Amino acid sequence: MTVDYENLRLEMVKEQLEKRGIKDQSVLEAFKRVPRERFMLDENKELAYADGAQTIEAGQTISQPYIVAKMLEALNLSPTDRVLEIGTGSGYAAALLAEIAGEVYTIERIEKLAVKARNLLSKLNYENIRVKTGDGTLGWEEYAPYDAILVSAAAPYLPEKLKIQLNKKGRIIIPIGERGGIQQLKLYTRRYNGNLKEEDLEYVRFVPLLGEDSWK
Repeated sequence: MTVDYENLRLEMVKEQLEKRGIKDQSVLEAFKRVPRERFMLDENKELAYADGAQTIEAGQTISQPYIVAKMLEALNLSPTDRVLEIGTGSGYAAALLAEIAGEVYTIERIEKLAVKARNLLSKLNYENIRVKTGDGTLGWEEYAPYDAILVSAAAPYLPEKLKIQLNKKGRIIIPIGERGGIQQLKLYTRRYNGNLKEEDLEYVRFVPLLGEDSWK
């Protein structure tokens, strides 16, 4: 039996995103275009548009569509933005970012995931994404500063190098809280005086951010 993924994708955008208050048209259009099923494990493809996180390799997850949409909308991205993503995972969020922003740099600590994501994103013709294997808590200094930073894993606090690599008026979104528990999704915005304004969004549950400046 052939699964109509395109219809499921459009239904997901309507039922899971629009009806929950996601209004940014660039975000909604990105979700309509990116084939989430391509980023799933073969045995889980039929769950691609289910309302929840799904397991991928190495004990990691591909996040619930609504939570990813909430994070992207909060970043208020523009087509000229340079974005850093911490925690490539399957590559799904990087693809969504690439549909909206100009340049996407994404770091994954697990080499197997980084290689798989890089190959898939290349097959899907995303030429504005660079994938690196490394410690995301240290950022990617070579291409800094960034207009936006999206952290797809939970940390006990905001890593210092990410603050330093943020542009003027830049935005960082990151889950902060307990390892293995519930976290608070936080948005940090660089003010004119250089300080970061902190805003609490909603409660989430992410895998831990491991690295030199986070969980060990």
